[in-house]
Amino acid sequence: MDLALLYSGGKDSSLAAALLDRFYDVRCVTGSFGLTNDWEHAERAAAEIGFPFERIELDRAVAEEAAERMIADGYPRNGIQRVHEHALETIAERDVDAIADGSRRDDRVPTVSRAQAQSLEDRHGVDYISPLSGFGRHAVDRLVEATFEVEQGPSEQVPKADYEDELRALIAEEHGEETVTDVFPDHDQTYVRGRND
Repeated sequence: MDLALLYSGGKDSSLAAALLDRFYDVRCVTGSFGLTNDWEHAERAAAEIGFPFERIELDRAVAEEAAERMIADGYPRNGIQRVHEHALETIAERDVDAIADGSRRDDRVPTVSRAQAQSLEDRHGVDYISPLSGFGRHAVDRLVEATFEVEQGPSEQVPKADYEDELRALIAEEHGEETVTDVFPDHDQTYVRGRND
């Protein structure tokens, strides 16, 4: 069975790929608005851990809408959620049996409600799977430590291919770098460099 996993190159989506590999033909899929080449980080990470990779084009209008929402809110949560939902919808339209992401039980964003998952499944004829939804952050960290070689550091310094870098670039282009600093709090990100085994 073919499964498309939304993939950033970080620890959560990499662990999701490893967990699903026993049951599905996993393809790591990164959505990109074409604003940066950050998707290449995910392509390298997928190759390092042994999964095929595909870049899909997302609608720039969604990025612009998300960026404006983030600026109005003064924080990124709702904008990131909007982009994640758009990315799931986009990959659900592809010729796959299942779609998945690396969202965890205690994530504040992005999340997929039960109703959203059922709607995706019903409208697109796919299974939506969230293999980490029962895992908290500490459990994920222990599993990742046993499985992958991971780089961790400040979000603006660690290579990654999540939606954040493209949204940062769009906000900087339209509103200046100081607005990016106002919207995004300091936080760490991860990037998977390979497997431990």
